[in-house]
Amino acid sequence: MANEDVGRRAFLARIGVLGAAVATGGLLGPAARAQVSGALSSGPLDDLIAKLQPVLAELARDTLNGLVVMTCPGPDAYSQAQGTPRSEPGAMEAKATDFMIASLDDFVPFPDRFGGALTQGLAAGLDGTGIELPGQLAGLPLTQVRTLDDALSTILRNDATLPLSTVVAMLLNLTATQVNPASINGAFLSPFSRLSFEEKCRAFEQLEGPTPSLVATLDGNVPEPFTETLSGTLRFLAGALLEFSAYGSYNEWSVYDTRAKTVVRRPVGWELTGYQPDGVVHGWDEFKGYYQGRKKVTN
Repeated sequence: MANEDVGRRAFLARIGVLGAAVATGGLLGPAARAQVSGALSSGPLDDLIAKLQPVLAELARDTLNGLVVMTCPGPDAYSQAQGTPRSEPGAMEAKATDFMIASLDDFVPFPDRFGGALTQGLAAGLDGTGIELPGQLAGLPLTQVRTLDDALSTILRNDATLPLSTVVAMLLNLTATQVNPASINGAFLSPFSRLSFEEKCRAFEQLEGPTPSLVATLDGNVPEPFTETLSGTLRFLAGALLEFSAYGSYNEWSVYDTRAKTVVRRPVGWELTGYQPDGVVHGWDEFKGYYQGRKKVTN
């Protein structure tokens, strides 16, 4: 197998796409492998692209599940996997992942050319990583891997805006495999969600540090005019991801009725902080009227 093919297989595995395609079964599962001479290997690429997009969405959701529990762990499986389970509700119960996806995909502008530049940089930084792929990924037919790679590249180069949640997931998963190469295989769809809490913190150090090797690599492998701009954006993004995760876990977004303009039930954040334990507070007696009976204020 050519070195280029080995590198592309490793790239797809490290960003989580190859493993997710196998785990979901619709793209590279047993049925697809049995039909390697059929649509997957020689049919229209559009068919595979249509099937790949929901796989990328599930990969992004799984990765962000592993992210939001960093700031607000709970009794869920992702908190348990990172080693910080808690009995009270957390980010998963607050639907913080939905908040993150909506914020990243619908609020933060992210042109597809920028996404393509980011992906080129990520792919170019794989040389010499020494990642050993598990047998189920290393043994996939080369035709399938190449076709999957073509489909992903087409999605990244299309005219539509690339969902930022997908790019964030790829970035976090690639960084996860730098911190712990064994995270390329295991429970969940995404390498990042397989990390311990301490390993996740180290992954963020890779992105936020003053001279992280990953960011330096990206700046050296992206086309103009994205050089330097890309690394600065990633540094900002790393901090913003944790801030948004905490905000999504503690706010009222998941239980707010936009039509009635009120919350339909107590948010998780209210429970965790003990906020307004007796319902909505309309005011305190001490602050009705003038403070301490004063009638006027003079200089």
